[in-house]
Amino acid sequence: MKTKLLPSISLVVLLAGLSTAACTQNDNESTPTDPVVDNSLQGPIQKPASGYGSDGPYQVAEIDFPNPEYSGTQVSIFYPKGITSPRPTIFFSHPYGGEEKEYNIGLYNFIAKKGYVVVFVPYRTVDISIDHRYETLWKGFTTAVSNYPNIIDTKKVGFMGHSFGGGASIDLAYKAFNAPYSWGENGRFLFTMAPWYAFNWDSPVSTQYQLQHFPSNTKMISQVYDDDVTNDHRLAIDIYKNITIPDSEKDFIYFKTSTVAGYTYLTDHVMPTSRKAYDALDYYGVYRLLDAMMDYSWNGNAAAKNVALGNGSAAQVTMPSYNGQAMAPLEVTDNPTPKYPQGKYEFPCNSSTNPRITYCN
Repeated sequence: MKTKLLPSISLVVLLAGLSTAACTQNDNESTPTDPVVDNSLQGPIQKPASGYGSDGPYQVAEIDFPNPEYSGTQVSIFYPKGITSPRPTIFFSHPYGGEEKEYNIGLYNFIAKKGYVVVFVPYRTVDISIDHRYETLWKGFTTAVSNYPNIIDTKKVGFMGHSFGGGASIDLAYKAFNAPYSWGENGRFLFTMAPWYAFNWDSPVSTQYQLQHFPSNTKMISQVYDDDVTNDHRLAIDIYKNITIPDSEKDFIYFKTSTVAGYTYLTDHVMPTSRKAYDALDYYGVYRLLDAMMDYSWNGNAAAKNVALGNGSAAQVTMPSYNGQAMAPLEVTDNPTPKYPQGKYEFPCNSSTNPRITYCN
């Protein structure tokens, strides 16, 4: 997976808020400041002003604490400033090279502005093993839950990941959703983006067993990007077809590149990110669907389902336009098939590294 990190784009200043008795002297809260309004996206199409995908009303607070498995780094919790009770929470697993929170700071701010919580745990891009990366994520997530029960509501959760983090989210979510943890009893979902190989860490069961034993209230969005030459789409297709979530509660979503008013909305492997092209693909392609998924999974909003899991509804697939030029609509299916040969990708499904090589198609 790509490790190139590009210069940071100035985003919303993070705000500190809620104090909690669970904090220790090693934990840090950001200093409260007035929010900086940032309405600019790269390209001609700007943020939605209302509806799903629009910024929420909350200011953003942040707490950081030492990463239990990655010395010298911190786990970050982004949450709505001023909350007085725990909120539904997303546990985000980053891609290779995404160790700095600035890589996807726009996403974290968006979630908190909407009134929810997101936990970000950096793992080493160059580490002793894949297992240890999984362990780093897991221990960061569980430590956050243990230390901040006044912020994190484990009864409503989502696991979201990109690339390596997308593959890891399967194993981590399975552990979290099932006994003895049983997170998400009142709402849970998976949101994977261009996932890498899916392993099972510290588990007596296979990934196939995991995929066939997700709780019945689990929902899922799986996204892949047309210009991705890093991770074979078959990796996402395998997980999507083998996970026992009903078609009515999951969608496979395919993104295509668009050019609008001379600006190219590129659907490559590094989307979404706040460090490369922070543009309408982030807001309308990722944040909008995530926003609706949170509302449907956690609040039971039927209108939200039509956007997040609309099975190809106009509300789901329609992308914005500018001066009569529209971005390519999303392609949604319950029966995805590969569009390109495996040789296109740096990490093909038939690689010996893939523990699920027998499930390639």
